[in-house]
Amino acid sequence: MLFAVDIGNSNIVLALHDGSGWTQSWRIHTDPSRTTDEYYAEIKSLIACAGNIPPHRAVVSSVVPSLTMVFRKLCFRLFGVEPLLVDRHLKTGLISESIPVEMGSDLIANLAAAHALLPSDDVVVLDFGTAMTVTTVSDRGFVYGAAIAPGLVTSVKALAGGTAALPSIELTTPQAVMGRTSIDSIRSGILYGFAGLADSMVRRVEKEIGAKVKVIVTGGLCQTIGPLISRVDVIERNHTLNGLKLIASLNS
Repeated sequence: MLFAVDIGNSNIVLALHDGSGWTQSWRIHTDPSRTTDEYYAEIKSLIACAGNIPPHRAVVSSVVPSLTMVFRKLCFRLFGVEPLLVDRHLKTGLISESIPVEMGSDLIANLAAAHALLPSDDVVVLDFGTAMTVTTVSDRGFVYGAAIAPGLVTSVKALAGGTAALPSIELTTPQAVMGRTSIDSIRSGILYGFAGLADSMVRRVEKEIGAKVKVIVTGGLCQTIGPLISRVDVIERNHTLNGLKLIASLNS
């Protein structure tokens, strides 16, 4: 059993893999002010509900430095295992020298999974999380780099936060491009707008690298926005987790 942790700026994704698939996954709020004991109590409760099957391996990706060591300690305290902390120096299946020094471990996991899934193609990964990230890897495993924009929910919160009359908005598939209510109008503008941004970025990447690419869409809202993007080859919510599992296997 593998315990995987993906610590993002807004959410922490925890998941268990039994060798065949992801059997359990949870999403909790990222809060750097919480103590190790508080996280310990919550995660211990989640694991207990899953049957208390202790994993024998753990892998952690973190873009929140203050929580990296917290979860390293938690893995040892909960399961007695030293987790693998993902960084550019591990075996990933990518050309390590091509990985930018500042690239986040979640993006490295995305590209590792993309290259393993489509090894004969140049691949763009569109990850719709707190930020929208666009990363690209070649068929040789060369990492071209990344582009980062505000995420879907981040944009909605910024818009609603600056406008007192706007209610909270659930990002579901728009029924029309031209909305008849404030909620529908924002929903359309955000989702179709980001779909257009994604399409534009894919075209620009292809022009820059001089090759056609395959497109993978992931992130919490991938099932909602994925069908609105013109060119999508794979929609996979667990893509980052799959990359963590791959890296854990390559470094076992």
